[in-house]
Amino acid sequence: MSTPPPRFEVLPRDLSAYRAGNTGIPYVHRFASGKPGPHVLVNALTHGNEICGMVAATHLLDTGVRPLVGTLTVSFANVAAYESFDREKPFDSRQLVHNLNRIWSPELLEGGEDSPELRRARELRPVVDAADYILDIHSTSQDVEPFWVYPAFERNAQVALAIGRPAVHLVMPDGLGSGIPVIQHGRHGLASSNAGAAMVAECGQHFLQSSADLATEVTLDFLAHFGLIAARPPRERAPQRRYQLLQTYVIRTPEFRFVRPVVGFETFAAGELIATDGADEIRAPEDCTILMPARQAIVGREGVYLARRLAA
Repeated sequence: MSTPPPRFEVLPRDLSAYRAGNTGIPYVHRFASGKPGPHVLVNALTHGNEICGMVAATHLLDTGVRPLVGTLTVSFANVAAYESFDREKPFDSRQLVHNLNRIWSPELLEGGEDSPELRRARELRPVVDAADYILDIHSTSQDVEPFWVYPAFERNAQVALAIGRPAVHLVMPDGLGSGIPVIQHGRHGLASSNAGAAMVAECGQHFLQSSADLATEVTLDFLAHFGLIAARPPRERAPQRRYQLLQTYVIRTPEFRFVRPVVGFETFAAGELIATDGADEIRAPEDCTILMPARQAIVGREGVYLARRLAA
């Protein structure tokens, strides 16, 4: 499963100047307009090597973006993992112990298990709970087309379609199947909830300038959509493509292998062999598209998402 080393166009920067924040929670900054309006959370570095979110969040703070209405919160989540970045092993700073984007269940947050990520999630829980709308900024290990990821609630689809970029949507009717992400914590995971939209923007490959640029643009689009900043200039919009998550396959053995080189968005016919995992075969349950194929076989981590193309 070896792949060429990435291009390093964007690298981590020192975030110590942002540590204090203004909320009593490290690396969390909140700005209230004093006028009625929504509370929007922009969350970066849920995974420590997803640098584009850091670029977008520091852009808001460095340029003094303040909400015209409502409240804006800017959070750097897994800074401990981010600070472990090693250019020789650039994908290892995704997490230290737990995947911070799979541990947002009451059982884990309120349980007795401990790790840097669990401690940070418990620290950030009131931040996520307070937000009406959440933009969680992510990136991908492979250089593939950016895409939204969100629970299959109409409130999320409406926001993604209104913003218009990324043009690809991965919708989750039954969650991820491998843990609870930030965007499904608490009321944001309930279909009947009056919560606002909560969504991930996968902005491109971790270390590319284009990913950082898109993350910044999508963040500004998101804030403008909810009226926290002025409306943005109109632009040409690409046709939207939607996929439904069918299955998340979690790696069981170190022998997990794809049958051919993949980066994401490859298609497989119903019954076609996608990968093997020791003696197990992973076959397409129907004509499907794969997303987020693992770069290496790490037992207990996600190997691949299987998705079906939906009508636009």
